[in-house]
Amino acid sequence: MANAEFLFDFASPNAYLAHKLIPQVEARTGATFQYTPVLLGGLFKLTGNQAPMFAFSGIPNKLAYERLEMQRFIERHNVPFTMNPHFPVNTLLLMRMATAAAMDGALAPFVDAAFRLMWETPRKMDDPETVVASLQEAGIDAGALLQRAQDGDVKAKLLAATEDAAARGAFGIPTFFVGGNISFGKDRLRDVEEALASA
Repeated sequence: MANAEFLFDFASPNAYLAHKLIPQVEARTGATFQYTPVLLGGLFKLTGNQAPMFAFSGIPNKLAYERLEMQRFIERHNVPFTMNPHFPVNTLLLMRMATAAAMDGALAPFVDAAFRLMWETPRKMDDPETVVASLQEAGIDAGALLQRAQDGDVKAKLLAATEDAAARGAFGIPTFFVGGNISFGKDRLRDVEEALASA
């Protein structure tokens, strides 16, 4: 049975939307998605990419269509979503905490809580006090992860994962790999599912 890798950053609303659908894909295919924390800002710098709000800032019709497409996706899949009023959010701390959680074998509950706090009941998740308090409320040992996020091995792991993502062809988030095959964007989940089903 083939499995998939999901490169994510909490800064991306499209990564959140993909995250909400992944359990359905897993149920239909019997596959497992491996979640890999990757720093989106770092990936942009490594690949010369920009967020759509900047890349298409001079093309209002393109930005309007991007918003329309997202709203259609949300309605089609009945996903709870609230645009974070603090967007764009610097997620360096959150992604280091996610990396620490992954290294300690506790990534799944952290991911659920952090995505929810970014895109369902949005908080200012680049403020350390807000991050710790909000995650504590969600049942995460945020104090311990905050300390771990300062460790050199955690910082190095996130940097290495981001550099590896770029080396494998990633340029944005969400990105998926099935075997060596790359797919970008929440709308490629159907392709990912087909690849998993045929593997």
